[in-house]
Amino acid sequence: MTVSSARKVEVAIGDRGYDILIGGGLIASAGSQIALRLPGIRAAIVTDEHVAAPHLKALEASLDAAGIENSAIIIPPGESSKRFELLERVVDGVLEARLERGDAVIALGGGVVGDLAGFASAIVRRGMHLVQLPTSLLAQVDSSVGGKTGINTPRGKNLVGVFKQPVLVLADTDVLDTLPRREFAAGYAEIVKYGLIDRPDFFGWLESHWGEIFAGGGARGEAIAISCQAKADIVARDELEAGDRALLNLGHTFGHALEAATAYDGARLVHGEGVAIGLALAHRFSARLGLAPEGDTARVEAHLATVGLPTRLLDVPGGLPGADTLMDFIAQDKKVSRGALTFILTRGIGRSFIARDVAADDVRIFLEENLRS
Repeated sequence: MTVSSARKVEVAIGDRGYDILIGGGLIASAGSQIALRLPGIRAAIVTDEHVAAPHLKALEASLDAAGIENSAIIIPPGESSKRFELLERVVDGVLEARLERGDAVIALGGGVVGDLAGFASAIVRRGMHLVQLPTSLLAQVDSSVGGKTGINTPRGKNLVGVFKQPVLVLADTDVLDTLPRREFAAGYAEIVKYGLIDRPDFFGWLESHWGEIFAGGGARGEAIAISCQAKADIVARDELEAGDRALLNLGHTFGHALEAATAYDGARLVHGEGVAIGLALAHRFSARLGLAPEGDTARVEAHLATVGLPTRLLDVPGGLPGADTLMDFIAQDKKVSRGALTFILTRGIGRSFIARDVAADDVRIFLEENLRS
């Protein structure tokens, strides 16, 4: 696939808008695309050890061919890299390369790399350009788009960070062919989320086409493009999450609590798996409150299970702490306001809404029940 045949999604946020290009071979053409938008820059590539081995040389060659002087900062893989010590390492690497404010940080990797590199680009020299080259499905459909960056702390996920929009996102679909199935499925949970928020027809389409998406057929690029457009539409309406951008957190309040409870141990639970359980819990909790049909909840759980994703608290290997501990993590979540619990709940597939002042006792009892069965 050539750049001219790549799908393009526009994120329309005024003079800071940017393109998301989706297609094969985009790492090899990254240099020309970046030079077109940021002529004369130098760049620091932030990537992790797993991604660097198959993809870093191709990106470096592309940047060299476009006359973009570059250096690489390689970090350990995994969610545990989203912490202050690694942020400091990335910042120091950018400064050591003597990059200036008009230069760029390029994030080559999954969501961890994108969040960490994006955060660094926002704070070094009070803000540098950012280019996202997501290499995981999850990053291509979610974390590389919209400008959220950050790191974790022992008290919760993504509690320290800033909004930093990229100038370009290049989603090279070729790199997805080498992803382990577990990682691909984890990214697929975020695709499902977009259907469950406000696109019921998309969810129905996923039920019919998920096999082709996993196999790498034409439906894969279509699913990525629809997901990116869904997120771009919401970000354009509410860039800083003052209103309905919070809908993008469907499943995440539960999911983030599970990640914190497992100490971000990717062997036990990766982000997309936490989201999958969170999506199921959000629908199950909504049904318990009499808001959503039981049949829709069963349909959501069945689809997630069909593609191999977990749907229950008991699916987390090694067990979980009690409901009180999970509630402590939920209370630290960014969707909490003045101590009141805010959840994204649903009235059925594609009918999610922001529920404020959710009773903590209702959530605690619900968790206690789901920790048993």
